Amino acid sequence: MYIENNIIKNYISFWLGLMFWIISFMIIVGGLTRLTDSGLSITQWQLFSGFLPPLNNNDWIYYFDLYKKIPEFTEQNYDMTLKEFKVIFWWEWGHRFLGRLIGILFLLPLIFFTFKEGFKKLLNLYIIFFLICFQGFIGWYMVSSGLVDRVDVSHFRLSIHLIIAFLILSLILWNYFTLKINKNTNGKINFFLPLFFLLFIFCQIIIGAFVSGMDAGQIYNSWPLMGSSYFPDDNNIVNLFKVSAFSDPSLVQFMHRNFAYVILIFFLFLIISIYRRKLTNLYLAINVVGIFLFVQIILGIFTLIYGAQIYLASMHQLSSIFLVSSSVYLLYLNSNQQLSS
Repeated sequence: MYIENNIIKNYISFWLGLMFWIISFMIIVGGLTRLTDSGLSITQWQLFSGFLPPLNNNDWIYYFDLYKKIPEFTEQNYDMTLKEFKVIFWWEWGHRFLGRLIGILFLLPLIFFTFKEGFKKLLNLYIIFFLICFQGFIGWYMVSSGLVDRVDVSHFRLSIHLIIAFLILSLILWNYFTLKINKNTNGKINFFLPLFFLLFIFCQIIIGAFVSGMDAGQIYNSWPLMGSSYFPDDNNIVNLFKVSAFSDPSLVQFMHRNFAYVILIFFLFLIISIYRRKLTNLYLAINVVGIFLFVQIILGIFTLIYGAQIYLASMHQLSSIFLVSSSVYLLYLNSNQQLSS
């Protein structure tokens, strides 16, 4: 995306920066919606009519009666009161409201800037808008999985919903960097190294969504061992190589723990490579990645030890936003440069 007009360029970069923070907030709210078991409180897909919350007692009773028909109420929350229902409803409504707001805040400026700069220059941003719309569909696809035969949403659909959110966030940040960071001619490491590092983090986020979706963080609340052994004693290592492993809480937690170690080792390889080649232009980026990776690992350990308490789990998800963002920054700096002669 190349914008010649500096005024328009500044406007677009400010807008993208604003969207980055709003979507980051959306991810946090989405995590809290999951942690408070609020995601199934609204059982209908109401693209336009759902923009307004219940305005009177009859509306509240209507939504509560709909909730009473799904398994989460009949099998788990059968003694829930209307007052308690309102708490989980507001979380889900707020999450959906933010989704609608993000769509509007992205579309309207996009149309304005298209008139100013043309469609071709903003094609990348239209791809992001498509992903935002697709994310709304995936959100309902996720919710619908918990309305009939189960008391929770599918952890597979939850992971798709979460990883698309991080993809949108990363693409917005990348386009922001194209407007704010100039090219230079300093050296770089192999382009695929920071790319694979970012992809590894995305994979870890997917596995983390499995952990969250199956409440797998509430078992084996010890570290570095899982109970009294390294491998969960309620399982067999052979099961780790079966497709069913992704639906087994103890194995998913085992994967999440050990993939974190893989990412840490990969990071150490990256930072050694950068410092050994004296690529000073990448020092700040790799150091920031290291700080957030360390914070993420520590928060992950404490989240596990304390049984996925809501505040720790939410901070763990918040730190993942900073880890992904700093990794995108490293990838961009490395890809935005030319090899020194």
